[in-house]
Amino acid sequence: MMSENTITIKVSTDENHVPTDIVWSAEGEDVENRQAKAMWLAIWDEKDGASMNMDLWTKDMSVDEMKRFVCDSMMTLANTLETATSDKGHAEAMRGFTSELAKRIGVIEANDEA
Repeated sequence: MMSENTITIKVSTDENHVPTDIVWSAEGEDVENRQAKAMWLAIWDEKDGASMNMDLWTKDMSVDEMKRFVCDSMMTLANTLETATSDKGHAEAMRGFTSELAKRIGVIEANDEA
């Protein structure tokens, strides 16, 4: 049996169209009106054969939080690559790059893992 779920993202902006509030809910996942400071949405557009992307962050997202968010997102992409394609070698290369980047920009200490 097929099922459907709905994910809702509400974005409030100021007079300059800068996000001030991001709230999301996921039907069936027990997530309702959860606050977020940033989001990155990527959708594969079958018709154009390309990804469509939307990245937003609120005024109160700090630079350090953004750096962490980017590194966490890159690690998630590496995991997705490995899970979807079984390409462990390139996923590990992505993880290595991301770990090095995280060290360089101060997200993790040089002796820590991302």
